[in-house]
Amino acid sequence: MPTLFRSSATFSVITLLSRVLGYARDAAIFIAFGASGATDAFLVAFRLPNFLRRLFGEGALSQAFVPVFQEYKTKRTAAEARELADRTAGTLAVVLLGVTAAGVLLAPVLIFVFAPGFAGEHERFDLAAQLLRITFPYLLFISLTALAAGILNSYGRFGAPAFTPVLLNVALIAAALWLAPLMEQPITALAWGVLGGGVAQLLFQIAWLKRIGFVVRPRLGFDHAGVRRIARLMTPAVLSSGVMQINLLFDTLIASFLVTGSISWLYLSDRFVELPLALFGIAIGTVLLPGLSKHHAAADSESFRAALDWGVRGVLLLALPCLAGLVLLAGPILVSLIQYREFTLHDTQMARFSLIAYASGLPAFMLVKILAGGFYARQQPGRAMRIAVAAMVTNMALNVIFVVAWEYSGTPAAHTALAIATSVAAYVNVALLYRALARDGVYRVPPQTWRLLARILVATLAMTALLVALIPPFAGWSDWAVARRVLTLTGLVALGAAVYWLVLLALRVRLAEFARAR
Repeated sequence: MPTLFRSSATFSVITLLSRVLGYARDAAIFIAFGASGATDAFLVAFRLPNFLRRLFGEGALSQAFVPVFQEYKTKRTAAEARELADRTAGTLAVVLLGVTAAGVLLAPVLIFVFAPGFAGEHERFDLAAQLLRITFPYLLFISLTALAAGILNSYGRFGAPAFTPVLLNVALIAAALWLAPLMEQPITALAWGVLGGGVAQLLFQIAWLKRIGFVVRPRLGFDHAGVRRIARLMTPAVLSSGVMQINLLFDTLIASFLVTGSISWLYLSDRFVELPLALFGIAIGTVLLPGLSKHHAAADSESFRAALDWGVRGVLLLALPCLAGLVLLAGPILVSLIQYREFTLHDTQMARFSLIAYASGLPAFMLVKILAGGFYARQQPGRAMRIAVAAMVTNMALNVIFVVAWEYSGTPAAHTALAIATSVAAYVNVALLYRALARDGVYRVPPQTWRLLARILVATLAMTALLVALIPPFAGWSDWAVARRVLTLTGLVALGAAVYWLVLLALRVRLAEFARAR
């Protein structure tokens, strides 16, 4: 049986490749189009199906399907497990076809609802609706891809699902560099890139299912007991697993009323925070859920508690130095990787503010992925949903309060207030999840984890002190050549990481403890 550490490491390494290409994708988009009105329109058209994908596909579907499928594998026959996959796939495909058709037909209405600030600018509004009609079918393909990934993860295959996003990044890079110059409206090429990437990802996952001898034959299953259980688990999980995405969508709604470029700055900031979130938080949460589900099915509460604590310790070990690094290097990251051609110094300064604000919430974003698994694995998504709704309402209220106060004060970069509100709400979510798990007697942070946290804080402070002493003044970075920017940034990241791990070793933190967890 592979260890959790090895599975997480495999997932993270492949995800790193995906995220590097994701950076290349975003760099190609922003260097080619800048933080313009057209870019804002594309990001809204991409965010809507992407939001639904994370809500229904990678979020609620995965967290509802994996525990039930794992139970069928453990307690029933292989034929029954395959039938569950077939019935789920067929039912999901029919539902998604209806949702996709509605999204294409109602594209202008959706743009008006989720980006009402565009309504006063007819050209940007019409462009966003046109792009949404092309991108919305992506939801169908990527949600079926998420189902295939859930099956592969249940069989201990984490590499292929982690690699799949590479295909979307490649499709968008190709669209930005080669297809866009051929289009009458260049930004339209990006929408076609999204659709093509979705198709490629599904075909890739189907090929991997065939490699392990698991061929899904979609059949309707509205009356199938397992499918109905998954649907019941999905209903509350839709909100609880997608709080961060709902918050980001609400951020987009409010940002549509702010100055042009606000949506692009928020999107770019979120993307850089998603790098460590995907590499570590989502990686750990993804490999942890099947194991937690298996421990629950076997009524092994001690192993369940130990696995959950392993996930918390892993997040603490990785999230805190990432937070410090992103906050201190936000400006250098943007000026080195994005600030070229159409992306200006002003854009860098604006995106820097929101990147710092989002990065401040990184530990909470990661911990939500871990602690929520403690409810989904026990098939109690309703409780996680209530907590998630409380955090979501908090976020929405803070969004309005912070933006109004920011605008009233006359301070520029009001989009930063949205990022701050999202981070605060994530910490509220973590606090409520942990309190519920502790009350149930499922998980409390043990003394050894508190001691580990103290050592992590010391190592993070040492890294912070080094970076503060070595980072050149931000004002001078824009005058440097590309090679100097990138090499300086790379050197600072490497030195910071080296100091962090060396201090941990000096404090007798043994990383082998994480590798031994199963």
